[in-house]
Amino acid sequence: MSLNLAPYIEHTLLKQTTTLAEIDKICLDASMTGFVGVCVPPKYVQGAKKLLDGSNVIVSTVVGFPLGFGSIETKVKEIENALHLGADEIDMVIDLGALKGGDFARLEEEVTSCLKPIYNSGKVLKVIVESGILTENELRACCRIYGQYEINFMKTSTGFADKGVTVEAVKLMRELLPPRIGIKASGGIRSYAFAKELISAGATRLGTSSGMQIIKESRGE
Repeated sequence: MSLNLAPYIEHTLLKQTTTLAEIDKICLDASMTGFVGVCVPPKYVQGAKKLLDGSNVIVSTVVGFPLGFGSIETKVKEIENALHLGADEIDMVIDLGALKGGDFARLEEEVTSCLKPIYNSGKVLKVIVESGILTENELRACCRIYGQYEINFMKTSTGFADKGVTVEAVKLMRELLPPRIGIKASGGIRSYAFAKELISAGATRLGTSSGMQIIKESRGE
């Protein structure tokens, strides 16, 4: 019997050339298919919220995307703006340069600052760590650092790096993170088999632009 993956999937469209017509389509697909949410560029949050009004589909957007270069102040302002537009959940790329350079204090300052508007609004924060380009020790460090904070999810990937999610990364994250923190697997999820494997490894959310194809595969279509 196939696993119903629709409640795990955030139907995602974050390419640079994304149009309003494409956003309309993924919102319709999400509401008709029972996906948990959509993940769209900040400029389309307000439109997506209107399209999905009356449904249970959440609207996520991205901050510091896709490179994580922005200053802490810039990321906080991006979060505040996205929340003002109606975003339910924020996917924030961490300062990967600070991580690679061992500046963990910077990462702690960043997440503390970014959580303030999240707390005030009662919304959800996911931190994107880009697991595919991290060493195992760096991924362990992320789990140790962010496991101390009231983030809602750790997200594996932006989908823009050379390598996306792996089953091994999800397993390690699930082993090291507190149970209260969910895991959003993303980056290269294009088949039902791989999606199911990631869920088995401990992922609690799937970010993918191939959601419709995955559902069709699960139905044997």
